[in-house]
Amino acid sequence: MGHVYGVPVAVTEHEGRPVRFVWEHRVYNVRHIVDHWVTLRADWSPEVQEHLPQRAHWRVEAGSSGALGVYELQHDSATDRWLLARVWD
Repeated sequence: MGHVYGVPVAVTEHEGRPVRFVWEHRVYNVRHIVDHWVTLRADWSPEVQEHLPQRAHWRVEAGSSGALGVYELQHDSATDRWLLARVWD
């Protein structure tokens, strides 16, 4: 089990996939995508929203200054925001 953060991060994408993110003033380069899945937002209501808001989850191996770790990034299609959801040591 990793540490849960849920903090906003700046993510650079290529063809919809994260390739780099900035967390706590450090740049992390994605080396490998470990897993990817999509979920619907629990607060979705067909009366209020026309499109299905999704969260894309990306579990990636990434590194900063040579040290590698596993991170879970989430992209929310309704807000177009990225979060660092979890970090495994």
